[in-house]
Amino acid sequence: MTRLLLAAYFLEAGLVLIVAPWSSFWDRNFFVERLPSLAAWFGSPVARGAISGIGIVTTLAGLAEFGAAFAGRHPPQPEASPGPTLHSDR
Repeated sequence: MTRLLLAAYFLEAGLVLIVAPWSSFWDRNFFVERLPSLAAWFGSPVARGAISGIGIVTTLAGLAEFGAAFAGRHPPQPEASPGPTLHSDR
């Protein structure tokens, strides 16, 4: 269950990071309004592309987690040590 939630989070965050820099929301964000000197940096295609690139990597990580969860792969579990055994001499 935790693995699926993590995968869903990665997928959602990645998709937001891919789309948000190219939307009108990006031009009207809090930081640009408070610090106009950042407007040139936030508006540059290089910065938008970098943020979208991070989004692509995050989305791929989410898809890999979903694939691993649905394929039934589990992280390796440590072997349980055998407990004390009762041995009778009868």
